[in-house]
Amino acid sequence: MVYPNSAPPEPAGSGGDDPRRTGGEFAAIDRIRRLLPAAPPGELWIGDDAAVVAGTAGHLLLACDLVVAGVHADLALVGLDDLGWKALAVAVSDLAAMGGLPGRALVAVAGPPSTDLDILYRGLAAAAAAHGCPVVGGDLSGADQLVVSVSVSGTVPAGPDEPGPVRRDGARPGDRLLLTGPIGGSAAGLRILRSGGPRTSLEEQLALRHRRPRARLVQGDLARRAGVTAMIDISDGLAADLGHLVEASGVGFILDHLPLEPGATLEEGLGGGEDYELLMASPDPDRLRAAFVSAGLSAPVDIGVCTGDVTDRLLAGSHLEVRGWEHRWET
Repeated sequence: MVYPNSAPPEPAGSGGDDPRRTGGEFAAIDRIRRLLPAAPPGELWIGDDAAVVAGTAGHLLLACDLVVAGVHADLALVGLDDLGWKALAVAVSDLAAMGGLPGRALVAVAGPPSTDLDILYRGLAAAAAAHGCPVVGGDLSGADQLVVSVSVSGTVPAGPDEPGPVRRDGARPGDRLLLTGPIGGSAAGLRILRSGGPRTSLEEQLALRHRRPRARLVQGDLARRAGVTAMIDISDGLAADLGHLVEASGVGFILDHLPLEPGATLEEGLGGGEDYELLMASPDPDRLRAAFVSAGLSAPVDIGVCTGDVTDRLLAGSHLEVRGWEHRWET
């Protein structure tokens, strides 16, 4: 996640304890996983972008996400409608990362009584329409801080010729790594919003990338059908989310280059997050590119390869540190 009101966390490996192993969000998730029952055969629960449960007409996907004012969005820079849009779009992006199609959404809002719900829900409704995921219910509660939680359902069809949901643990040595589009745009947009003053047309587009991200649903479905072995959305920053994918898959990586959004810096591409492009591992990148082009989409960008050495973490010949947003939790 882009960090609106605080400095970015110290990258892992830069000295001291690694927050991913001690007091960080992902260590907390590991502890929670051990407290809860394991998934039955054929289902996937905690540990991926969405849960996969048995459905009557295929695989049912379930995901939830939340945005908190002052953490995920600075309301001095973006509108309540933008926050509503983001809350729904980021939840739907978890379905895209599994190669699923959206179903319905439930929205729970907790916030101060002064919160303008009409503006907030205008953004939610616009994102729901844009992503084909209608809001069918939810809950309201008072709270000191505005929090919007969105739960979504989705599906992956079942059938002899239908690949199942794409997990993040299926990448294998030799698989190529590809991105659905350039990265760093959201972080660059946040930087531009903070700077104030008049903006060029390019800067307006970058600001929009931050204010109103889009889930790559069509791309995720095409990638699943084209045989990708692993996939994840770029929510926490490429370096962090690539780390999730290779750690789950037990592989290393060598990256040649990164496609940066025009106007974005390398640091914003690696650690900014909230781009919601899809990172895919493919044993047949030509098939993947052909599927995208046949659908009238830009071909995914090849950025590197998975290796059999889990210590390989290279970008242009240099070691790539894990970085990106991670919420802190006390151990």
